[in-house]
Amino acid sequence: MATIEECRAALEKLSEHMGSAEGDVRAAAALDRSVSCHITDLDTTFVGRMSDGRIHVRDTLQGPPADKAQIRLAMTGDDLVALVDGELHFARAWGSGRVKLHAGVRDLLLLRKLL
Repeated sequence: MATIEECRAALEKLSEHMGSAEGDVRAAAALDRSVSCHITDLDTTFVGRMSDGRIHVRDTLQGPPADKAQIRLAMTGDDLVALVDGELHFARAWGSGRVKLHAGVRDLLLLRKLL
């Protein structure tokens, strides 16, 4: 089972990838939205903001987020690490319910280029 530190490192790695993206992926990464990532097996939520082509984690909370972010992810820590490392395909994980993503329709269309 991935630790909180490994999950935070995976989010930082994802942020770095977003920051160095080009083309359509860079346009998707340029969204300015509140974001949360609930790690279900650790019952921990990372909350922050996606802006300037990066994810800025501002806080780590116990349990699910109290406020609904504009972009919300939920998954196990192992799945987060595997997604960021390229070992788990996002569309398959989302389709099977291993990863949950909630966002507005327009944001979903842009995010599919990122994920």
